[in-house]
Amino acid sequence: MITSNVSLECIGGNAVQCKNTRDAHLDNSREYNLTATGHLIVAICLGFIGTLGFINNLLVLLLFCLYKVLRSPINMLLMNISVSDLLVCVMGTPFSFAASTQGRWLIGESGCVWYGFVNSLFGTVSLISLALLSYERYITMMRTVEADATDYKKAVLGILVSWTYSLLWTLPPLFGWSSYGPEGPGTTCSVNWQSKSANSMSYIICFFTFCLVLPFMIIIYSYGKLLLTVKQVSGISTVTGRTREQRVLLMVVAMVICFLLCWLPYGIVALIATFGKPGLITPTVSIIPSVLAKSSTVYNPIIYVFMNNQFYRCFCSFVRCQKPTINSNSRSTSKTLKACRAAKMIHDKNFSFLVVSEGQLSTANHNPANGHNEVHGTLSVDETKPAASRVPHYHS
Repeated sequence: MITSNVSLECIGGNAVQCKNTRDAHLDNSREYNLTATGHLIVAICLGFIGTLGFINNLLVLLLFCLYKVLRSPINMLLMNISVSDLLVCVMGTPFSFAASTQGRWLIGESGCVWYGFVNSLFGTVSLISLALLSYERYITMMRTVEADATDYKKAVLGILVSWTYSLLWTLPPLFGWSSYGPEGPGTTCSVNWQSKSANSMSYIICFFTFCLVLPFMIIIYSYGKLLLTVKQVSGISTVTGRTREQRVLLMVVAMVICFLLCWLPYGIVALIATFGKPGLITPTVSIIPSVLAKSSTVYNPIIYVFMNNQFYRCFCSFVRCQKPTINSNSRSTSKTLKACRAAKMIHDKNFSFLVVSEGQLSTANHNPANGHNEVHGTLSVDETKPAASRVPHYHS
């Protein structure tokens, strides 16, 4: 199916790249065989992922534009993830969806190279941004002073790093270090996992190490330290603290599981295709990890944004055409100004509140009987801070 398209496109094209692609087809011709039913199932999955991913990420960006309260430095990293995922849904998924409906690649070799490059770029940006987000939350947690919610320099730097780093690892196949070509049943394109040359194998090892393993290790380390800190704080608190510890634990576990579910199968299959025997990976096995990787565009907004109280309240306000409330807790204030005042009152009592993960603002009341402020609950937080639960850090 796709072999004929590649052969036609190779006439007068890049001889080396076309030879690599053609050889991959000849050596693995049986890999590009998937039943009509299989192609239909893949098309349905891709259509669902593309549509839902587009809606979710577009809604996140819309909320970010409409509600000023969401425009915090750490939320800019969330926006960067949504932008990259949205670009995958717009510039990648529709082409693989169309190819799956027809059972063959439709836009030739040049289109395949372009598709492989942009999807690798946007996917890597998303992975690096997730790692930077987890590390920023960890660093914020370890600060001894309150983070400056108006300092966007680090957020902008993080976004630039994610795109520059991703380009650094996705541009080489365009210039001869490995190549982009068809994968699986021939309806998607990516790095040429099938080539057994030292050139391609060295690139795949480096790409796998620095664009998948390294981000995952950063995420595990950062959120592991975060959970330890939350557990320590909750150990000296009441039921409220334990409840919030469970919420943070649930969120972190969901993040790690979905990360592994989306990207680990793809990485494992790619390594097997690279270092295993030819034909070891069947068409069905090869297409499933690719679909799972694209499903991250659906999971990311749900886990990192809509599980966040701040974004969720803005979303509810958007649906109801109302102004967003800062806190739904009946004992908490509902205005940003009151939240800021409450945080300041608490901070004046030698408390420094750090953003870590999801949290709620406890009300600070003045007790005229003893002349000092009382804080409801042991885990008070400032809801005006970015998307994350908050853990108090005490200092003398």
